[in-house]
Amino acid sequence: MLTLSLLRHAKSSWAIAGLDDFDRPLNARGEEAAPRMGAFMAKRGIAPELILCSSAARTRQTLGLVLARLRRKPEVVYEDALYGAAEEVLLAHIRKVPSMVRHVMVIGHDPGLHALACMLAGTGPRKDLDALVEKLPTAGLAVMAFPGRAWSEVERGAGRLKLFMTPKRLPQPRPGS
Repeated sequence: MLTLSLLRHAKSSWAIAGLDDFDRPLNARGEEAAPRMGAFMAKRGIAPELILCSSAARTRQTLGLVLARLRRKPEVVYEDALYGAAEEVLLAHIRKVPSMVRHVMVIGHDPGLHALACMLAGTGPRKDLDALVEKLPTAGLAVMAFPGRAWSEVERGAGRLKLFMTPKRLPQPRPGS
């Protein structure tokens, strides 16, 4: 069985006029949400072996805040081609992952990452599937399992959505914690 985690970058800032979209950093909300998602992932035992990350500033910053919370440090590959990539491009990158890797995470952008999640998730809890189809918000995480042993065999609708989590769905931190 193969596991694919899709994580949209956390909320980014538009505060710096004239800054290229590629270079936009996270805003305060994103800086708060990303480590919370990382802590949630660690608590749930979500431990990718390989992370394919867009090389945009906000995805790299999201990854750094998430990685600080994970128990195991995966191999990380930054790819310019993932920036703003359509779902078919993202899927092509996933299909190239060596079969010895059992859990891959992709950190990317809308609308491609959301479209990829919807394209791959064929089964799972109805409530989560419906929420995923509606929106993959910033710092949203979708985890899917696929039958088979090779990433090259991953097909549309073959994924079982095991988990869909967003910052709004996470329990709110207690003051002082």
